Amino acid sequence: MSEPPGTGVASTRLSTLAVAAGRPARADQAPVNPPIVLSSTFHSTGTPGTEDFVYGRHGNPTWLPLEETLAALEGAQLPALAFSSGMAAITAALDLVPPGGHLLLPQHAYHASVLAARELQQRCGVQVHTVDVADTAAVIEALHRAGAAHPHPVLWLESPTNPMLEIADLPALTAAAGELGARVIVDNTFATPIAQRPLSLGADVVVHSVTKYLAGHSDVLLGAALTNSPELHARLHERRSVGGAVPSPWDAWLALRGVRTLALRVERSQHNAQQVAEHLHRHPGVLQVRYPGLTDHPQHERAAAQMNGFGSILTVRPHGGAAAAEELTRRVRLWTPATSLGGVESLLERRRRLVDEARTVPEDLIRLSVGIEDAEDLIADLDQALGRAAQ
Repeated sequence: MSEPPGTGVASTRLSTLAVAAGRPARADQAPVNPPIVLSSTFHSTGTPGTEDFVYGRHGNPTWLPLEETLAALEGAQLPALAFSSGMAAITAALDLVPPGGHLLLPQHAYHASVLAARELQQRCGVQVHTVDVADTAAVIEALHRAGAAHPHPVLWLESPTNPMLEIADLPALTAAAGELGARVIVDNTFATPIAQRPLSLGADVVVHSVTKYLAGHSDVLLGAALTNSPELHARLHERRSVGGAVPSPWDAWLALRGVRTLALRVERSQHNAQQVAEHLHRHPGVLQVRYPGLTDHPQHERAAAQMNGFGSILTVRPHGGAAAAEELTRRVRLWTPATSLGGVESLLERRRRLVDEARTVPEDLIRLSVGIEDAEDLIADLDQALGRAAQ
């Protein structure tokens, strides 16, 4: 196989890249893992702007192995840019929308991304339009309207969306956007590069909350942005350096350690999610289950065509409304009631308890982030909680 740029690994298999990319050069007695460099400044006598490491806000050697590995996983031609959090990466990407420009945003998306878009609207006069990303024709029509009003609109996509798990037709939407000169930014946190690689499907920028699946242990706050465009890479890099939203060396090192098991964790959690979804789909105490791996999901075939697996997030609505949903979250013992997702442990939460969640999200909807525990134990815990919540 050809060697991916910058990885030093003669493989394109993602499970191998996750383990082998970003390693130090091989030499006698050299470390197998990259070291942590804890320094805010670096010895510098050269011409400003010509040295890689001068001051900690501009660069740190500990970031590079993580950025190289994420680029290998996403199939990016340029190194990833690590940020201090997922929202730091998201706001940097949103700043690619020009003042007075048009931003198309999913009607269901991560609520903090929506808040950041509204802030951009107030601060820079950006026109924000919400779209149903599952309706390809409607999104393309909205792109045409936005492009007629202002050149180079930006289409922000999540697929699957948070928390409603709609699936966007990424190849069709990126192709339509390209014809109109629109940029496409995809938040790939839910799918991870193991299940979906948006750059290969035509996206201009991919962002991640590394906090979630990539780091994978609920102990790191980190984000990342990736692009194949030198222009966009330079703009995102400047936004990170000037804004100061840089990761600590320790967090970058921990995140890379988490990435090493990404393929195994995603494989296991996707398997568990399928088992849990199928069981809940048959459960008499459940009103509705949504998971792209179920054949009754409206975009099941689309997800099967463009994803490698169906992700590890599902939603459930128990009979009994919001009160029953709250009771279920109190009754579980193995599942942890908590926000966030993508760790080795299984988490759940009623999303409308968050005041900023979209009003179109049902009051009784519980989002489940399925971890790597035994699927039968996860199912048994939900069964006892559903039974007690119905009493």
